[in-house]
Amino acid sequence: MRIAKFTTFTKRLTTSFPRLVATLGLGLTLGLAASVASASPVAPQSGAEYRTLERAQPTESGKKIEVTEFFWYACPHCYAFEPSLAEWVKKQGDNIVFKRVPISFRESFVPQQKLYYALEAMGKSEEMQRKVFNAIHVERQAIDTDATILDFIGKQGIDKQKFADTYNSFGMQSKVKRALSLQEAYKIDGVPTVAIDGKYITSPSIVGTAMGGRQPEPVLASATLQVMDALVAKAQAEHKATAAPAKK
Repeated sequence: MRIAKFTTFTKRLTTSFPRLVATLGLGLTLGLAASVASASPVAPQSGAEYRTLERAQPTESGKKIEVTEFFWYACPHCYAFEPSLAEWVKKQGDNIVFKRVPISFRESFVPQQKLYYALEAMGKSEEMQRKVFNAIHVERQAIDTDATILDFIGKQGIDKQKFADTYNSFGMQSKVKRALSLQEAYKIDGVPTVAIDGKYITSPSIVGTAMGGRQPEPVLASATLQVMDALVAKAQAEHKATAAPAKK
C-alpha cells in the first residue's frame, strides 16, 4: 500500500515538476526583465542612470539646453567616448549649446587643461580634439608637459609662437581656475562626465553601474547617449513649463 502510494506520488511529481520549473523560470525571467526595464537608459531614473545636483548651477545658454562634458585628454574612457559624443552633438544641432571643461585632479593635469583652452582661444579645439586623443592613445605620444605640448603643436600646422603666447598668457590661469571651480560645483569625481542644463549629471560609469556588470565601451557609450537624450528632453519640457504663462 505504501509502495503504491509512493509510486503514485512519484508519478504526480514527475508530471508536475516540469511545470513547476517552467513557472519558476518564467518568474525569474519576468523579474529580470523588470530589473532591466527599471534600469533602462530610455527611461532613466535619478539616483540610477543619472544624478540630480542638490544645487543647480547657472548656465549661459539662454533658452537652449546647455550640455557640458568634463574630460581629460589622457583618460582612455574619454578617448573611447569621444567619437560617439561628437556624433551625438552634431545630431543635436541647435537644440543644445555644447561645452567642454578639461578637469584637473592634480597639478600634473594643468598643462593639458591649458592645451585645450589655448586651442579653443585659437578656434582650433574641435578640429584638434580627435587628433590630440589619437596622438596620446593610439600613437602613444607623451603630451603632458609644456615642452611636449609645444613640440606636438609645432607639428600640426599651427602657428607655434601664437599658440605659445596664448598658452602662457595670464588668461589661461583664469580659465584653469574657472575649470576647477566648475569641477567642484558639479562634484566631478571621474571622467568622462556630462552635465545637462546645470542640473543633471550622467556618465558611462554611472550608467554602467545602473546596468550592472562590466559592459563594453561601445555599449556604455550608446546607453549614456540615450540617457542624455532623455535628460535633454526633460530639461526642454521644464523650460517650457517655466516659460508658460500662469492660468488665471
